[in-house]
Amino acid sequence: MASGTDAAPRLALDTSAYSHLRAGNARVFDLVAAAETISVPVTVLGELQGAFELGSRVQENLVALTEFLAEPFVTVIPTTPSVARHYGRIYAALRRAGTPIPANDMWIAAATLEMGACLVTFDGDFARVQGLDCIVLEAAASGSAGFES
Repeated sequence: MASGTDAAPRLALDTSAYSHLRAGNARVFDLVAAAETISVPVTVLGELQGAFELGSRVQENLVALTEFLAEPFVTVIPTTPSVARHYGRIYAALRRAGTPIPANDMWIAAATLEMGACLVTFDGDFARVQGLDCIVLEAAASGSAGFES
């Protein structure tokens, strides 16, 4: 796991990292700016869509996400059979260790492993995934989000 101070050339963003980026979090912005590529697992898109649908600014949030995804350095990581194999290994290892994490987090970790990226997150659960390179950031006390939910 990365210390949270080193930039990585290939980053993946989880839902918390994207929302903090939209909120103007300087640390996430600096990591994204220093990276060569940014990947967003398709599971993150589903979580964001759900949050947008529950909020009052659905269209505004969708436009911002669409614009972000259109950047030439941003790619979406699809769920493929190879990602599913990573998921299975993560699921089994966490169950054996007695330290399960939410299913969506396992899919996000699996997609990140598939890309060989470093995951940026505010969720400490990812630190339990063996072999996952991640930067776990601490949220500010305000708990700001980049979109209205």
